[in-house]
Amino acid sequence: MRWQIETLEDGGRIQQATVLFDPDSGETRMMRSKEEAHDYRYFPDPDLLPVRLDESWIESVRAALPELPAAMQARFQREYGVSAYDATVLTGSRALARYFEATAQASGQPKLAANWIMGELSAALNKAELDIAQSPVSAARLGALISRIQDGTLSGKLAKQVFEGLWDGAGEVDAIIEARGLKQMSDAGEMERIVDEVLAANPKSVEEYRAGKEKAFNALVGQVMKASRGRANPAQVNELLKAKLK
Repeated sequence: MRWQIETLEDGGRIQQATVLFDPDSGETRMMRSKEEAHDYRYFPDPDLLPVRLDESWIESVRAALPELPAAMQARFQREYGVSAYDATVLTGSRALARYFEATAQASGQPKLAANWIMGELSAALNKAELDIAQSPVSAARLGALISRIQDGTLSGKLAKQVFEGLWDGAGEVDAIIEARGLKQMSDAGEMERIVDEVLAANPKSVEEYRAGKEKAFNALVGQVMKASRGRANPAQVNELLKAKLK
């Protein structure tokens, strides 16, 4: 670039050429000139016959093509409301795209399905060095798990425990929830009892929260979740604690 600039500034003219770089001097110099296309060995081939494709044949081939990634990405954003980034990841392979669609349809929660597939499922597959087609957790079962999060049966933390059971082949979602006692607590009286016990056992955190320290509230939430073995609904815990700490 510098050589061409200096040539032009000195009133010279740039010619097509093959330029050699000299590593010893750090300079470039012209090896040979290049004037026309044939200097680059661009010759027409006399043995190649012209190819004429019928428009109807082109259209028939186009119609037979599967849905291509760009079109699928646009459709995922339009129909499922996922982001452009998520749509790109989810169309990384045809098998992954099919898995996502099946999970989204089984759960009715496409965004949550995308999060689980790109998060928990992908991490497990990577760790086990498996492809999506080899996943021990079917799209139908992951969809059922997401449905249980949506209807309040499971919290996000409990859902991860159920996922582990699905991965290990422990059975269907509802059976794992029942067998392991993972159903999210719905008994308001039981939850209130646990909250009262936590508040009584942690007077310092109560005092700090009332003094304006928000971290103390998080500590109390953690204690309630621990006492309920993760079965308490986090949103309800927050609401109940705030009501009792007024």
